[in-house]
Amino acid sequence: MGPYSLATEAGGLVFLSGQVALDPTTGERSPDDVVQQSHRVMKNIGGILGDLGLGYSDIAKSTIFLADMDDYPAVNEVYGSYFDFEPPARSAIQAGALPGGFLVEIEVVAAR
Repeated sequence: MGPYSLATEAGGLVFLSGQVALDPTTGERSPDDVVQQSHRVMKNIGGILGDLGLGYSDIAKSTIFLADMDDYPAVNEVYGSYFDFEPPARSAIQAGALPGGFLVEIEVVAAR
């Protein structure tokens, strides 16, 4: 969707670009349902981290961008289900709009 890297690493930190609800295998978009999009985003994050030898437990900070802050409770529930330990630091903000009309985008910073 633009000129960027999925992930970059500096000083033992891994920075993942914001992930949206696209299936990495098919390129298909998840339905316009914030719960389904949130699961797809979290799975994408897990896949990228896994390719780098990391996992959800290595996430130190995340930022959640929402098209509509009214979706916060649903996204929060999905997001929290991926952490069976103390979750990372996090911010959540409502963006004016997200690329491609997606409902949620999440970026993370992980530590090696």
